[in-house]
Amino acid sequence: MPAAPAPSLPRPVWVLGAVAFVVALGFGVVVPAIVLFADSFGVGATAVGLAVSAFAFFRFVTGPLGGRLVTRFGERPVLVVGVLVVAVTTGAAGFAPSFAVFIALRAVGGVGSAAFTIAAVTLLLRVAPEHARARATATFQGGFLLGGMVGPAFGGLLTDVAVWLPFLVYAASLVVAALVAQLGLPSPPPAEPVAREAVPLPERLRATRRLLGHPVLAVALVANLGVGWMLFGVRNSLVTLYVVDIGGTATVAGVVLLLGAVAQGLTLRFAGGLADTRGRRPALLLGSWVAAGFVGLLAVPATGVPGLVVAAVAMAGFGVGAAFLASAPGALVADVGRTGGRVAALQMASDLGAVVGPLAAGALVDVSGYPLAFAVSACVVAVAGVAALRMPETAPSVPVRRTDDA
Repeated sequence: MPAAPAPSLPRPVWVLGAVAFVVALGFGVVVPAIVLFADSFGVGATAVGLAVSAFAFFRFVTGPLGGRLVTRFGERPVLVVGVLVVAVTTGAAGFAPSFAVFIALRAVGGVGSAAFTIAAVTLLLRVAPEHARARATATFQGGFLLGGMVGPAFGGLLTDVAVWLPFLVYAASLVVAALVAQLGLPSPPPAEPVAREAVPLPERLRATRRLLGHPVLAVALVANLGVGWMLFGVRNSLVTLYVVDIGGTATVAGVVLLLGAVAQGLTLRFAGGLADTRGRRPALLLGSWVAAGFVGLLAVPATGVPGLVVAAVAMAGFGVGAAFLASAPGALVADVGRTGGRVAALQMASDLGAVVGPLAAGALVDVSGYPLAFAVSACVVAVAGVAALRMPETAPSVPVRRTDDA
């Protein structure tokens, strides 16, 4: 049966993509500076990983709060306030007098980032047409990637000028993003009364077990955990240090990250279309195994120019696989019934990976070196492909009925 014509995406999807672009532009600028600024305090690779993980950890632990705030106040106010919190804390972090203050500011920024992300994804999945959920997700992720294409290269250049300069540029870009969201997104509907009835702990535990045992949601969570581990964690904490340690500079590290972003950005539209027309399962299988294979290249010991070439190829190949992993999990959650709790759980899985990944990989570097750290990271990314082998298909365009909701 021929696939239905692809519906046009509503205006809020494009606005969210524009907001994501501005946010990612600034984040890409600051990525090389975060690890090098933390390293300037004379700490080890594990502590440098903490500079990335602190942000992700507080995103993780405040995820449920973000879901409740969206329910109470609506997506736009929570999104705007969250972005402004990150702007203030990031600007201040560039002038932190100690490593402890730097970590504290990163942690508070993580709270605002959780609110922004959950509000944005909740709105995205609510307004996206049923037959274009992966395409809408890819458009949103594409905004991040387009910003990420420009940001890292500028970040390396700015870091070479002054390590604090990227933090101010990021803060300014976030203020712009908040303005775009305030002017371009719809006003929230009137708030509905929020029930204050406390949910007993046993019932919360049973709900968590049902979520983790769901044959589709569990795969989405595993995939997002791998994305968080490598894309938002190890990529941001170790790749820059790795490139510098094998003979590159901050500018070269920015170019390596740029290549990964370009590859992911060029693949996103195709990845979203494949996930909508051919199914979520093929997208997850292809994405996880391609991404894992190229991350595994970084486990091959090499230095100097050969090592830098391998790093560039590995990040570009990882970007291709990551495009599929960025499109499918959100669509899976919408396929089986979007709720605020499930969107928060999806984001928390990514944040958990971004918390554990830099710390675990950093510890492995301190103990054994980079090859083992990257090999373990490749295995984590590959798990989603293994889990997807037994997953029922849920895409509305594929003639296999979705699994019953749990």
